[in-house]
Amino acid sequence: MRTTISLIFLTFLALVTAETHTWHYTCNWVDGVNPDGVQERRMIGFNGTWPLPTLRVKKGDRVNLYLTNGFDDRNTSLHFHGMFQKGSSQMDGPEMVTQCPIPPGETMLYNFTVDDQVGSYWYHSHTSGQYGDGMRGVFIIDEPSEDDYPYDYDEEVVLTLNEHYHEESDDLMPKFLSRFNPTGAELIPQNILFNETRNATWKVEPNKTYLLRIINMGRFLSHYVWMEDHDMTIVEVDGIYVEKNTTDLIYITVAQRYTVLVTTKNSTDKNYAFMHRLDPDMLDTQPADLQLNGTNTIMYNEDLGEAESYDLTQDEIDSYFDDFYLVPLSKEKLYDDADYTVTVQVQMDNLGDGINYAFFNNITYTKPRVPTLLTVLSAGDDASNELVYGSNTNSFVLQKDDVVDIVVNNLDTGKHPFHLHGHVFQLIERHEAIEDGEGDPVAYNSSDHADWPEYPMMRDTVYLRPQSYMVLRFKADNPGVWFFHCHIEWHLDQGLAIQFIEDPSGIQNNETQQITDNHKEICEKVGVPWKGNAAGNDVHLLDLTGENVQYKRLPTGFTARGIVALVFSCVAGFAGLAAIAVYGMQDIPDVEERVARDLDVDLDEADDSGAEIVRQTSSTEGSSTHKHLG
Repeated sequence: MRTTISLIFLTFLALVTAETHTWHYTCNWVDGVNPDGVQERRMIGFNGTWPLPTLRVKKGDRVNLYLTNGFDDRNTSLHFHGMFQKGSSQMDGPEMVTQCPIPPGETMLYNFTVDDQVGSYWYHSHTSGQYGDGMRGVFIIDEPSEDDYPYDYDEEVVLTLNEHYHEESDDLMPKFLSRFNPTGAELIPQNILFNETRNATWKVEPNKTYLLRIINMGRFLSHYVWMEDHDMTIVEVDGIYVEKNTTDLIYITVAQRYTVLVTTKNSTDKNYAFMHRLDPDMLDTQPADLQLNGTNTIMYNEDLGEAESYDLTQDEIDSYFDDFYLVPLSKEKLYDDADYTVTVQVQMDNLGDGINYAFFNNITYTKPRVPTLLTVLSAGDDASNELVYGSNTNSFVLQKDDVVDIVVNNLDTGKHPFHLHGHVFQLIERHEAIEDGEGDPVAYNSSDHADWPEYPMMRDTVYLRPQSYMVLRFKADNPGVWFFHCHIEWHLDQGLAIQFIEDPSGIQNNETQQITDNHKEICEKVGVPWKGNAAGNDVHLLDLTGENVQYKRLPTGFTARGIVALVFSCVAGFAGLAAIAVYGMQDIPDVEERVARDLDVDLDEADDSGAEIVRQTSSTEGSSTHKHLG
């Protein structure tokens, strides 16, 4: 009884102390931005400024963010990366998954409660190309009070990592998704950024412990991060507290977050390098002018100037900390055996339009005509039938509270950081990389695999190694529609995504999940239906006529048209050879006279040796002419 009263009191106290944060932002272009100090370009900002603001809330707080689309030529959206959005799936943000895109001039209200989450997060547009163009910012969730933190520190610092392109996504995307880029080579940035700039300075005080939040908000590249003669103690990843683990080098993919403790030195007689390095293995080519390393300064003494670069050997780089061995502070045990296993195979290939796409199980994600969450809300009993969500959306229906395994087999030679919306998952197995040329891809074998940890590492973004596999496990305890995708934006644009429809009846029966009037208005203004199946059919829900589908595959053999073309080509070739043979073997009358005339030689006055010279010259000229034509 006393425990129940305590819980009621704590719940009441949380409600009383919770705040509501209301923000009004208009996204638009900001001209004259120069993050890397090399070239000006425009970036996407909020209310005419860039970078975007850091948003801070506390656990249990309410968020009301009004986003107005200030563009005049494109839609937009907003996703709070890592937020569970319990009971508010339509606030998750990916367009045509949980919401209609916001058209120019319209405003959408993102309102949700931060429920039982703390740590380092970020927010970004979930409309293609926009967060790479600058529509990204930090989102921090604090504990209700300082006493609630499981570690002590003196001061907090936020550090973001990124890469920077001098061209806008509108110019980059047609180059990437093009038949002239048949291998799907990712476009290479001009620079890497540290807190949205280069050559930054971090001013520190001696003998002080800093809480450093490191967030990779890039669209492509992983970074190695290290400090000269300083250690980092990892205390949180992706919003999950972990048992302290000290290292001198971390590897952070796009969308991942590491929170570390750094204690400064006692003296101020030297400034130290704070280094980050892009992962060159992710580049198909390496331009000569691309700097792999970024050098920043841990500034103890301004009179000493900036620190010099502190490079590591390749062997040191290869020994970065493996997050697989982190243990959640909660000591969350390995979940029970899976009730449902989703096995997917990653592959890159070309379709009939010549463009290189990304596939899960031979399907490249193709947006439906109705946002999937809105299909759930309007499909009635058919919401449990995966067919209503389309044949090209890679949709999986999950039952309430199921334990789900995602087995990802990688046939690709590249690395992939995969992110799951609405959840964190346990990483229970990750096979070593099989580098290109070192062997065939290795797939997961349920009857022959490594031992799984008792307390698996948990986070919302995990990287998959080349030509290998990983096994992820999570609980389907959050009704909603949740995207699972590679967070390399180039790969998402290629279609490397699936979606989970979790507990459809639970979504339908929850009042807070119902589509808002504001959302309906957004859909109507942008011309997207807010009910019906993936094809927009709200009468015959199993009829997908007119749905969006991927391009047809290239034929595996000759088509009828190709066979006809081949036959006619062969006929024409044989006819040409016959003509050459017939005419080439015929005698040409008066050949010597014709050659002599062409060379302006008088045969009547020439002696035998002269005639021989004419014949030799004729032979040489014929050989020369043959080479030229060849």
